[in-house]
Amino acid sequence: MAAERHDETDGRRFLQITEELRARLADGFYPVDGYLPTQSMLAKEFQVSRDTVQRALRVLRSEGWIESRQGKGSRVVRNQRVHSPTPRASRSRRQLTLGPLIAEAFEQPEVTMDIYTLTSESLDTHIHLQAERIRAGIIAPRRIALRLILPSAIDALPYPRAVDGTDDARLRARLRGIAETHVASLGKVLGELRREGLVPEVEYAFRHAPIAPMFKLYVINRSEVLHGLYIPIVRPVMLDTDEEVAAVDVLGLGATLTHHVRDGRKDSPGTTFVDSMTTWFEATWHLLTDEAAKSAPQ
Repeated sequence: MAAERHDETDGRRFLQITEELRARLADGFYPVDGYLPTQSMLAKEFQVSRDTVQRALRVLRSEGWIESRQGKGSRVVRNQRVHSPTPRASRSRRQLTLGPLIAEAFEQPEVTMDIYTLTSESLDTHIHLQAERIRAGIIAPRRIALRLILPSAIDALPYPRAVDGTDDARLRARLRGIAETHVASLGKVLGELRREGLVPEVEYAFRHAPIAPMFKLYVINRSEVLHGLYIPIVRPVMLDTDEEVAAVDVLGLGATLTHHVRDGRKDSPGTTFVDSMTTWFEATWHLLTDEAAKSAPQ
């Protein structure tokens, strides 16, 4: 029994470290063409064995984030690019990533975010980073309102599935576990901000829609939209049992996000896109989610 508990703990730590490194890579924390810290340094930071770090690096390499060469370490080859045709004076000329855009939104007195996504994995990471800024007194929003739409029928999704076409329930269980973990984590961190009096007003709600996400959507402060496709790929998926399964899956992290801004011109491309995506989210939230159907008058 002790050995089983040890294996489960190692599996959870491996997944947590993989998620953390993936989020850092996506957000440009480790810049493209730079190198990750050495395996020994990562093992010390996360307080795990080098074997656990090596497992995480194998996954990131299979997903195309890094390249590894003997004696040269792991070089970063990709991040989460944001294509934005609307420059702002407050932003530098370097390549935009998701983190700075969310950080900028949280610098406003009121923060509203409507998100449609597969698991909320990357969102969870960014909200925790903003919570740290709030606790440090760097920012002080008075209100945070976050609504989240996730898929409900995970067993009916066309992904992830085994490449050979077999029905591998472990892949769906893994996806379900990731989603449930991050939904709970978001509720915890936002609830703590409210209970500790750091943010006077916090609203958090999530619903489920019986549709397969083919894109992720962030509607930020009703004035900006980030939109990105989930790209189907074939990749090895590492289960927490240390078993590798060749799967057809989708990746949101690493895909290019397009950034659209409501610019005050009624018929501009930016305003039109923000308006249409805001309308889409509201209609899906109120008409298509499972929770909306249950609350509809009979």
